[in-house]
Amino acid sequence: MKKTLLVLVVALISTTAFSQASSSFGIKAGLNYNGNGDYFNSAEQAFENPDKNAGFHVGFFGKIGNRIYLRPEVVYTSTSSGYDEGDLKIKKLDVPILVGTKVIGPLHVFAGPAFQYLLDTEFDGITFDDVENNFSVGLNIGAGVNLGKFGIDLRYERGFSENEVNFINSNITTLNGDRVDTRPDQLILSFSLKI
Repeated sequence: MKKTLLVLVVALISTTAFSQASSSFGIKAGLNYNGNGDYFNSAEQAFENPDKNAGFHVGFFGKIGNRIYLRPEVVYTSTSSGYDEGDLKIKKLDVPILVGTKVIGPLHVFAGPAFQYLLDTEFDGITFDDVENNFSVGLNIGAGVNLGKFGIDLRYERGFSENEVNFINSNITTLNGDRVDTRPDQLILSFSLKI
């Protein structure tokens, strides 16, 4: 699976670097807010504890085309999800491959699959027994605005299937359920710069 992801990343970089004149390349970074369980109920709790399920991402992107475009990205993401028993911290490599179109002026919309590879998972005081899959697939859908070299976009990410991890408490205490989804829904705010 690691080889497949590496080949995909190299292919995306090569395609971007040697494509047509209307292509571009850049860096991006931003904030992630992920939900536990029902995303929209979880979002209500964000007003009480805004940093409880916050994270960040940093990476780079390529863009091929103009009016209709292909935008592959390679992004390192770190998220944290708060539970009563502690915080689940996930570090992963995301590779969204987005297809988008300009709507009007600088506004554009996009959607596409997002491939995820788990690099590390950590839960306070918990030992992981098994992660179902280190590799999973989801969907990104969103909109953005480009102003010259600068861009901002907001997207919603949803996994196509649950990717759960089993855990046991090292102190053998009672937990509220013993499975956690490592592919939660996310709202992602990104800032980008063409270089």
